[in-house]
Amino acid sequence: MPPRGTRPADKFDDDDYPAYTMGRAAEMLDTTPAFLRALGEHRLITPLRSEGGHRRYSRYQLRIAGRVRELVDSGTPIEAACRIIILEDQLEEAQRINEELRSQRPA
Repeated sequence: MPPRGTRPADKFDDDDYPAYTMGRAAEMLDTTPAFLRALGEHRLITPLRSEGGHRRYSRYQLRIAGRVRELVDSGTPIEAACRIIILEDQLEEAQRINEELRSQRPA
């Protein structure tokens, strides 16, 4: 029995919960399972595996895959699109850290 105050449905509110099968994820992104496998090969997203070994994707991972899909649809090679997304995320993290450090600095 789950602990009091948590419901099984709460997992679906969790962006990191691997709720989607490869087929469903591909359908939602209007792409192919091969596209999702390629994202794993380029180490952009690593889906969790079910007990049976099937890939499962979270909403967060699907948002990343959607960003790549937009770049690929505009003509960017998948390898470059994956690298762009990685660099964008690194830049965002660096900017967040810089902002934190600035706010901690005495006036």
